[in-house]
Amino acid sequence: MKKLTSTLLLTSILAVAANTASADTLSSVKSKGFVQCGVSTGLPGFSNADASGNWKGLDVDVCRAVAAAALGDAGKVKYTPLTAKERFTALQSGEIDMLSRNTTWTLTRDGSLGLNFAGVNYYDGQGFMVTKGLGVKSALELDGAAVCIQAGTTTELNLADYFRENGMKYKSVTYDTSDATIKGFEAGRCDMLSSDQSQLYALRIKLKNPGAAIVLPEVISKEPLGPVVRQGDDKWFNIVKWSLMAMVNAEELGVTSKNASSMKSTKNPSIGRLMGGQGEKLGLGDGWAYNIVSQVGNYGESFERNVGMSSPLKISRGLNALWSKGGLQYAPPIR
Repeated sequence: MKKLTSTLLLTSILAVAANTASADTLSSVKSKGFVQCGVSTGLPGFSNADASGNWKGLDVDVCRAVAAAALGDAGKVKYTPLTAKERFTALQSGEIDMLSRNTTWTLTRDGSLGLNFAGVNYYDGQGFMVTKGLGVKSALELDGAAVCIQAGTTTELNLADYFRENGMKYKSVTYDTSDATIKGFEAGRCDMLSSDQSQLYALRIKLKNPGAAIVLPEVISKEPLGPVVRQGDDKWFNIVKWSLMAMVNAEELGVTSKNASSMKSTKNPSIGRLMGGQGEKLGLGDGWAYNIVSQVGNYGESFERNVGMSSPLKISRGLNALWSKGGLQYAPPIR
């Protein structure tokens, strides 16, 4: 009972802090001259710093898109690496302006943490990775297995549901970071590693011998990943949401970072609205979406260079293809 009371008190304190911190995020961002964006501690393809300390990835591009829209410069972002356990507290407290960190949109997170999910930039699902030497082809062959997982994620709950549903038992081997998780897997402390499939592919390339591990066919959950903001600031919520939607709209309309300038003079009304208008509805200048596309690229460009076939991860578009090409990516119109 004491633990429950303490948890409720902490939630109330964080809610008050969130309301205070989110009074006018856009004004705060303009005043300090950058967007403070929460990212992972290092996940290739999504948010990862290179040898020079430059952050890159699909999630990083959302941060950059917001900076391009709000400040006119995609480079005006500062990154805060966060573990899964730290991420929501950092956003609630106002330490960061937004979170873009392979985070699953769920009812509990959306409804009880004082947070708003601003869209889905990657449709994912939880899976399993094992070494080829284990000789299994399905997760259903892993009754009694030790499973490496990351703490503070939906992975833990999904894993429990899956094994219970299939009448199997398992032992959790839990780590705080994805790096620690893959090291535990490589060291043989578990029989398999479970996480979002995108993360499995990203972690596999960190192995000394990536070819020794395989991702099993089972997908046991829905994991819609996307950027998150605090509740209580609808203006900032709209800016983050429409920054992502501008990238998807641009791909739908065939506008890329290479042709954005020439597209500004198009007679196509939909492209015209994307390239030079509607900014006042978001409290931004009319070039907000043009800045995003010209500096960051459309959604397809971002996907391809970070996680797609042009990247080390070589993930096919799948569910993340445009709706017109059999996927789920679909943006409301800019009009």
